[in-house]
Amino acid sequence: MARVYRGEHTILDPALNPLEKLFYKISRISPDREMNWKQHLGVLLTINMMWFVWGMVLLVTQKGWFWNPAEIPNMSPDLAFNTVISFVVNCNLQHYSGETGLTYWSQLGFITFMQFVSAGTGMAACAVIFRAIKTKQSEKLGNFYRLFVRSCVHILLPLAIVVGSLLALNGSPVTWEGYDTITTLEGHQQTVAKGPAAAEIAIKQLGTNGGGFFGANSSVPFENPNYFTNIIETMAILLIPMAMVFAFGYYTEKKKLAWIFFAVMTVGYLALTTPAVYGEMGGNPAIAQMGVSQELGSMEGTETRFGPAASALWATATTSTSNGSVNSMHDSLMPLGGMATLTGMFINANYGGVGVGFINFYVFVIVAIFIAGLMVGRTPEFLGKKVEAKEMKIATIVVLLHPAVILIGTAISAWLITHNPDWAWLNNAGFHGHSEMLYEFSSATANNGSGFEGLGDNTPWWNIATGVALLLGRYVPIIGPIAIAGLLANKQFIPETAGTLKADTATFGVVLFAVIVVIAALAFLPALVLGPIGEYFMLY
Repeated sequence: MARVYRGEHTILDPALNPLEKLFYKISRISPDREMNWKQHLGVLLTINMMWFVWGMVLLVTQKGWFWNPAEIPNMSPDLAFNTVISFVVNCNLQHYSGETGLTYWSQLGFITFMQFVSAGTGMAACAVIFRAIKTKQSEKLGNFYRLFVRSCVHILLPLAIVVGSLLALNGSPVTWEGYDTITTLEGHQQTVAKGPAAAEIAIKQLGTNGGGFFGANSSVPFENPNYFTNIIETMAILLIPMAMVFAFGYYTEKKKLAWIFFAVMTVGYLALTTPAVYGEMGGNPAIAQMGVSQELGSMEGTETRFGPAASALWATATTSTSNGSVNSMHDSLMPLGGMATLTGMFINANYGGVGVGFINFYVFVIVAIFIAGLMVGRTPEFLGKKVEAKEMKIATIVVLLHPAVILIGTAISAWLITHNPDWAWLNNAGFHGHSEMLYEFSSATANNGSGFEGLGDNTPWWNIATGVALLLGRYVPIIGPIAIAGLLANKQFIPETAGTLKADTATFGVVLFAVIVVIAALAFLPALVLGPIGEYFMLY
């Protein structure tokens, strides 16, 4: 990946370079024109707006297009608004069921397409920050079009071909034929949905997209046929977010610093995964009181082919990386599992999404550098650049916006359903109902896309409110860090001295981890007490 972004030779270049050049030729783009950070953001926002317009046109008129063997109707404007924004921002929050809500052409022409380009957008934005960190002093940070196209063509496409082929060989359908009608063992007629699923499933996992071809996502045998594919899909969730950390080390020639970052992320990830797996394996005490054996753990909402341990592992992987795909029902998770998934989205930087995970982590690094610098009585510096008031103001806005959108949205939702119970979109009262609303806004703001599906979310309120949260949760955390990186890149480089605070040390790693924990705890602990923590003590 580092070689791809540096423009160096890779083994796949002979096959992929002609495709890359074809894109430049068709679009008349000059990939060698250098851009500053403002121009990068301008290009990013412009192409995202074009995709939004295309998605809205397609989804509200999909009935009249081709490849619609099931005669699926058009989407309503509010549902199309939510769906299009969700896929443009790499969230894939689905307030519809894939096999009954979208035509084959909508799945391919918008959903699968967006799962490539939205992931490529985040990766390109991260590569801009790599360039800014590496440069001694320059406002020129490469060409966004080039970084974006290379992300899609040289990284996402070959990986998707490999993963998609493995899924197809193991039973995921790849067909344009209509749905099948079968006779069940009970003698009933049942319609079985299929379609060009394997290709979409591959990029949904690799691009931390998460939007499934089928409504029940990767708990469906057509999306996740067996335990082998479950392993492949779980690995695909984590593959690029993990690799992005080491790509940073290779690109900037700061490999030791990359290991420190990776260690902090991994400790945070394991701190969430361990209690989640433990909670699911322990079973549900309410069911135990009925005299039901739970030797296999908590099986409610769990696909029997995978079991509770693999389901809990997937749940924390998908919420730590802003992937959002599921192989079990998150609404059925035990309180510890629910709290782990929520916390992964609160932090949104334990690996995080492709590109944007490292970008979010970069903001925490800037905050930690500033705090550590003040603690030792020195002007904060990061890799030879002074971190001053302007950078800290931007970082503070980015850090505080995330909890603000989640908590304010949840509070308004709680007020609305309390005063309008006839709206009936909240199926659970008390602690779990609070968790369902908190989860929905956390998923939207963290660009995750999974849900506590006990919530009736296909309503004008949830479609519009989460649509706004999607926009704020995607673009402010990208715009802010790129602005910080651009400002730092344009500053004079300061060589290290004996008194320089070094970031590539275990001590700084501990400080960084503590900063992340404190920020998350201060912002979200009261909300967790009203949700999964309260539910835990009610059960136990």
